[in-house]
Amino acid sequence: MQISHGQSVLKRSQWGWAFYDWANSAFATVVMAGFFPLFFKQYWAASLEATESTFWLGLVNSGASLIIVIVAPFIGALADQLGRKKSFLLIFALLGCVMSGGLSLAAAGAWQMAMLLYLLAVVGFMGANVFYDSMLLMVVDRGGHETDRVSTLGFALGYLGGGILFGLCVLMTQKPQWFLLPDAATAVKLSFFLVGLWWAVFTIPILLYVKEVRSDERPHNPLRSALKQVWGTLKNLKMLRPAAIFLAAYWLYIDGVGTVVRMAIDYGLSIGFDSNDLIIALLITQLIGFPATLLYGRATRYVGIKTGIFIGIAVYSIVTVWGSMMQSVWEFYVLALIIGLVQGGVSALSRSLFTRLIPKNQAGELFGFYNMVGKSATVIGPVMMGWIGVLTGSPRLAILSLLVLFIAGSLVLIRVQVPPEQE
Repeated sequence: MQISHGQSVLKRSQWGWAFYDWANSAFATVVMAGFFPLFFKQYWAASLEATESTFWLGLVNSGASLIIVIVAPFIGALADQLGRKKSFLLIFALLGCVMSGGLSLAAAGAWQMAMLLYLLAVVGFMGANVFYDSMLLMVVDRGGHETDRVSTLGFALGYLGGGILFGLCVLMTQKPQWFLLPDAATAVKLSFFLVGLWWAVFTIPILLYVKEVRSDERPHNPLRSALKQVWGTLKNLKMLRPAAIFLAAYWLYIDGVGTVVRMAIDYGLSIGFDSNDLIIALLITQLIGFPATLLYGRATRYVGIKTGIFIGIAVYSIVTVWGSMMQSVWEFYVLALIIGLVQGGVSALSRSLFTRLIPKNQAGELFGFYNMVGKSATVIGPVMMGWIGVLTGSPRLAILSLLVLFIAGSLVLIRVQVPPEQE
């Protein structure tokens, strides 16, 4: 089966792969960026001081990221050795689905239980992405504009799917009586359950339609072979110099991107904006992200993939400077719209560029490193903002500090040499 997509024809396997982004972006939007930070402070940890709840919230996010930093290269290599990327994706996705749904059972004041469930859900989300990203090379020929189209399609569907469910969940919290719910708190709990269900149902297409070719030669000891593969990659990283340089650049600029996503609501609250306004702004980002990501991917045919990433980084730099000076909530809305125009494109093109720089038979392991780099960045970015905020007493200077990451990332990205046939 083939489905028309503009001037190209996308295969059923490519749509099946891309729909996993539709599935798991519901968690990223509704839980990670939206309801969990607010509900943690106002419901589960309401008895704690604001600074203490912020500490625990930051700790659980960093802890989940740190777990993936440690295990991602190994589990990616193990999946390569066994030829079981789909099986590993399913295990981690189910962990995320079940734990996300489990958040609906955590009672008021049970902040320790909520933290544990959230930790495991985030590990499931991030862990599954190791295999999802590497499976891109299972549905496209390495490199070329087809890779860009399919990668951006995934992110675009993620924005659309996450935005649709997030919009429904926001409506439930604003008008719980329309859904026969007693109050907004019940609506938020139902939202956590719906995320788990949504994620599980829309994981089915990638399992059905993406075919995994397995080698007849299996290692006698897959665990030892996986460890040797990771160690060999680390020793021979000089031979993959373009990929290594790109990972350094990616670590810097995606640190800024991830920190903006994770800390936007917290920053808005700290300068006095209402939580309802911030949720609406986040919804704007999601909805504009769907068409914008598709158009962003198409535009790179004319300017090149690296230039496309540079444009996104420049936009984030402008947003950072403007955000540090904004005074009115309408400015927050405008910045949310601008971020929606480039956020998906930068992430999709980064993933696509990385596929151009790595051997296909090491995709699982190397995307383990790719995810390790991305997730370690989201550990450091929020800490840097917090540190600057404490030292200066100004959340505005804290957000402005992210400009350093975007500039440094651009300077390193300049050095990445893309093979001419892969442009």
